[in-house]
Amino acid sequence: MRCLRALRTLALPQGYIGAGFVRNAIWDELHQKVSPTPLNDIDVVYFCDEVTVPHSSAERKHTNASLSQLAAQSEVLSLVKSKEQAIERELTRLVPQATWQVKNQARMHMMHHHSAYKSCSEAISYWIERETCVAVRLLANDDVDVLAPFGLEANFAGTISINPKYPRPEVFEQRVVSKNWRKVWPLLKVVL
Repeated sequence: MRCLRALRTLALPQGYIGAGFVRNAIWDELHQKVSPTPLNDIDVVYFCDEVTVPHSSAERKHTNASLSQLAAQSEVLSLVKSKEQAIERELTRLVPQATWQVKNQARMHMMHHHSAYKSCSEAISYWIERETCVAVRLLANDDVDVLAPFGLEANFAGTISINPKYPRPEVFEQRVVSKNWRKVWPLLKVVL
């Protein structure tokens, strides 16, 4: 709750905490863990396209952008990343025990060479596992707002499954092994 309250104080546009923060809490509950599984980091997503974020490299190939336009896009991207780092510093000030990772989802389409995303919901719908495509935020009245493009059924079913919208089997399989999910939560069922 401290993390959710800290994020709420920043009033980020479409500001949510997602991925393992939510997914792991559900899996911990399904496994009746007494204490929460430690997180490597807390993933904060928000969506601010006030500054035009560069197009994906695929989109750039179809334009006749000059070198000066590319330099301007690089400068914009650098400004967006600086803003993310400033948010991380502020969240660290508010909750120093947490390791924060903040990403403006208005720029994340470039990593996958997609067209620009229109919202956090669309952006997180491309994450690797269906169960990871979830985020939460605390509203002003202390209600929890859940963002789950695929719903929560798979999370509560105790599965870990590949994202059907953007399947990347090699990356999925590597993450299942490297993150030791089956050892931490032995009842999980891997669904390809």
